[in-house]
Amino acid sequence: MEHFFATCPRGLEEALAAELAALGARDARAADGGVAFAGDLALCYAANLESRVASRVLWQVGAASYRSEHDIHDAARRLPWERHFDARRSIRVDTAAIRSPVRSLDFVTLRVKDAVCDVFRAARGRRPDVNTEAPDVRIHVFLTRDEATFYLDTSGEPLFRRGWRTVRGEAPLRENLAAGILKLTGWAPPTPLFDPMCGSGTFLVEAAMMALDVAPGLDRGFGFEKLEHHDAGKWRSMREQARARRAAAQPLPIYGSDKSGTVLSLARDNLASAGLLQAVRLKQMHVLDASPPIEHAGILVMNPPYGERTGDRDELAVFYPRLGDVLKQRFAGWTAFIFTADSRLPKLIRLAASRRTPLYNGPLECRLFKYELVAGSRRRAKVPSA
Repeated sequence: MEHFFATCPRGLEEALAAELAALGARDARAADGGVAFAGDLALCYAANLESRVASRVLWQVGAASYRSEHDIHDAARRLPWERHFDARRSIRVDTAAIRSPVRSLDFVTLRVKDAVCDVFRAARGRRPDVNTEAPDVRIHVFLTRDEATFYLDTSGEPLFRRGWRTVRGEAPLRENLAAGILKLTGWAPPTPLFDPMCGSGTFLVEAAMMALDVAPGLDRGFGFEKLEHHDAGKWRSMREQARARRAAAQPLPIYGSDKSGTVLSLARDNLASAGLLQAVRLKQMHVLDASPPIEHAGILVMNPPYGERTGDRDELAVFYPRLGDVLKQRFAGWTAFIFTADSRLPKLIRLAASRRTPLYNGPLECRLFKYELVAGSRRRAKVPSA
């Protein structure tokens, strides 16, 4: 039985715990920023292949109490790193901490790297090279007040990099955060889904992948493939089974629109890259001109630009009330989920939120607001006094 820790965007820990439990994880326990769980290496493969919410899956290979950086170095020096990967693999070490007394995490990172290299020199007569940009093996060190835990990263590239995005770079909304938000909405086909501010199409691609049972890690590589314990036959079988169960792309009740034709072309390219272009219907349209794309009520999900993309704060202060009016007047019966970091939105949109879920987009604190839309105002009319 091995022990793992899957990281995720803060606020999605419970969703990730449920996802991992469904995959067969034992003792899945949500913690700040992720989920600790236990299982075999096949479960580790499955978590990397199937998890829509996880950012990384870390395999715990050691832990020790400490008082100083010297203790952390000695603990790393005692671990059999040469059993986990070949000396020809390049490495990178990352250190994170909560309430640790150490003065410099960079110094701890350096000391652990030295310890790993010392182990290899003693056992194999050569040391691995360091590559901070594209390492073969990533080592993670996590420090609490008095304990150091050592992990091997089985994911490699972060799991939100599914491989379908046609333009690399920092997206406004990462894929696993979008998938987690969709899970929080409770959406599932045949309920219609509409993103009227779809941008590059992250919600749309993730929704179509969910609907067609496309494993999010189907078309990418993983860090565990470079470890000595890797079972290539088992992994090949798991990937083939996932590929076989993927449903063929077909029209789904998933709709997206955006005011920018250029941005909408990017969404179309991303859908095509993922093999999902036939599944989603796109239309160029400003959100304030939007109306339901289908007769049946469904779920609206959107991530309104809250930074420089829509202009200054004055423009947003005008936009939010107009958005609220459009939702109230044209989407009665729908449920809207709005993800934003702008603390002014809930007041300016003039709708009553039935739920507010704290989430983080990287370090940025955000909220997912749920609005159950009804026609007209929700305010009760005042009864005339006698």
